[in-house]
Amino acid sequence: MYLAKRLVLAHFWVAFIAFFAAILLGEWQMYVRSPLSPWVNNPEHYYRSVTAHGTVMAYVLPTLVAMGFGYAITELALKRPLKGMRWAWAGFWLVIAGTLMAAVTTALGKASVLYTFYPPMIASSFYYLGVVLVVVGSWIWVALMSINLYAWKKESPGATVPLAMYGNVAGAYLWAWTSVGASVEILTLILPASLGFTDTINAGLARVFFSWTLHAIVYFWLMPAYIAFYTLFPRAIGGRLYSDTMGRVAFALFLVFSMPIGIHHLFADPQVGAGFKFVHAAMTAMVSIPTLLTVFTIVASAEVVGRLRGGKGPFGWVKALPWDNPMMLAVTFAFIMLGFGGAGGIINMSYQLNESIHNTQWVTGHFHLIFAGAIVIMYFMVAYELWPQLRNSAPFSARLVRTQLWLWFVGMMILTMPWHLVGLLGAPRRMAYYDYTHPALAPQAITVTISTFGGLLLVISAALFLYLLAAAKTQSASVPEFSFSKAVHPGTKPPAVLNSLGLWVAMMIALTVVNYGYPIVQLALTPEASVPIIPVGER
Repeated sequence: MYLAKRLVLAHFWVAFIAFFAAILLGEWQMYVRSPLSPWVNNPEHYYRSVTAHGTVMAYVLPTLVAMGFGYAITELALKRPLKGMRWAWAGFWLVIAGTLMAAVTTALGKASVLYTFYPPMIASSFYYLGVVLVVVGSWIWVALMSINLYAWKKESPGATVPLAMYGNVAGAYLWAWTSVGASVEILTLILPASLGFTDTINAGLARVFFSWTLHAIVYFWLMPAYIAFYTLFPRAIGGRLYSDTMGRVAFALFLVFSMPIGIHHLFADPQVGAGFKFVHAAMTAMVSIPTLLTVFTIVASAEVVGRLRGGKGPFGWVKALPWDNPMMLAVTFAFIMLGFGGAGGIINMSYQLNESIHNTQWVTGHFHLIFAGAIVIMYFMVAYELWPQLRNSAPFSARLVRTQLWLWFVGMMILTMPWHLVGLLGAPRRMAYYDYTHPALAPQAITVTISTFGGLLLVISAALFLYLLAAAKTQSASVPEFSFSKAVHPGTKPPAVLNSLGLWVAMMIALTVVNYGYPIVQLALTPEASVPIIPVGER
């Protein structure tokens, strides 16, 4: 890396320290809701904690990881210094300022509205301004990714954009567009109410704007993980990527299919028409295509390695894989959790089946498996892969890394599986307290206790992860030059539409306008949709 080492390190350190604090809050929430602890007697403290936990996990951690990883990719893949270093630092400090503003406001009890805001509940304006600063800081990163790619293309006319950079910029464009929904909601609906300019809010319109962001943001979270699948995993286990083209197709399709799907979160909302709910449900099914393509391509890449290591027969290559390699273990765990979480998502997207699990603990289990499971475990691996380049440190102890990954995987499965079970039984989510002396709730006491112990394993795993990063010592010897995975057939030029993102961005915007335009206009022109605001905390 040329110039960006300190910049990337700063993003990663803040991201993972904030992540550890959020993990502690999550475990505290599990503990005080369990039979292991007497109730804290103040539900507001619980929702204050949930707001902080969700805000860090949804906005701060993935944004900083994507930004830091993006800056690293720009220099490592394009093999040139990062353009706009001062702007990059400005974006970083905006994210930090926004994080601190939102965190302090939440800690003071003035923003217990959860990271999804939930109007007509209205928090202190400082919380929303903090979120806006985080988004604005991230938009600087989006602009820099585009500028750096343009500069590289100008210097290398006709060259193939490295796959890592292609996915990186696709993720940046996806984030720029998906963040528009929540930004418009805050700036045009929530902030005027929070600042006292109005005492009502169009809550239905706010929900639709947030749904614009609510599900597409998951694929922004996923992008660094998928970049690691395609460009780090094959090389790390001693092989090559089965298909560079398939990676480009997956990144392009995420742009197209991840945006027009968010209204499937509003199946129970009477203000949104059934026709648009159906369209969004159908489009949600389409977003599984790039994931299935990715699973096929990465498994095929692993099979190449297994065959080269002497694996015979239909499944002999599986046994021959380097299972002592932490990356092999991490991707396997990620795919298992992605499989369980994705299966739960199929239930969520079904207009009929969603009625059975809507607003229950099932949903909590689903998105924790996807984000905290499959995505975060790959964030760990991105940090492990880049740390020697950033700190000029020796490789990590494979044994300790494997231990940390096993703790995370086992902890996540223990945490989430009981949530799926009690969700099927109708246990609601977002509840601050359960009275386990009630005969109907008594059987669920054991499931909450089991989940609490799963959360404890996650805390231990996260602490070990931070210890490994902090204990990495600078060495005098230089580390090998960083490289991304090479394709099985290197030098193959992709089609022009897969060497640029213009067509896919245009399709993303067009589908969003088609799928969101009418509901937004309809609710905006419905004056009776406005309801009185409900102030939260001391304002």
